[in-house]
Amino acid sequence: AKNAGFEVNVIDDRESYANRERFPEAKEVIAQDFETAMAKLTLSESSYIVIVTRGHRDDMRVLRWAVQTPARYVGMIGSKRKTITIFRELVKDGLAPELFDRVHAPVGLDIGAITPEEIAVAITAELIAVRRHAERALPHMSWFKSRANTEPLSEDFSASEHTEEKPR
Repeated sequence: AKNAGFEVNVIDDRESYANRERFPEAKEVIAQDFETAMAKLTLSESSYIVIVTRGHRDDMRVLRWAVQTPARYVGMIGSKRKTITIFRELVKDGLAPELFDRVHAPVGLDIGAITPEEIAVAITAELIAVRRHAERALPHMSWFKSRANTEPLSEDFSASEHTEEKPR
């Protein structure tokens, strides 16, 4: 993302992952619990957030914070099933369903990426598409919103209908 003109900040609660050796070009590398680290960030309408944590619970904690920021872009890695589960849990916790309208999940353009490097390219391509207003390249949550006459976050929504996984 840095080579595409994005300022990169890395946050992880594990120093073995969030360190200068792994991310020498990052503007900032923060190895602290997510809540403490997120409180240090000043975000604006030109900020982009990519959520790639080690698991469902951490993704949910970070997404809860991210959807309430002014960030222009919020993307989260993970399956459609995981996305639906996280959205539902956050709505049950009191977040408005509309907050998730701008979330790109699974994050990255669908270019058939498999390796970590290819996935990074797919994610960066999506960031560029958002920056350049290339709407035709951004299907983001169309799979989630395309169910006619169904509230996607309602209890009767069947996540099992959306388990097809594609490489990004």
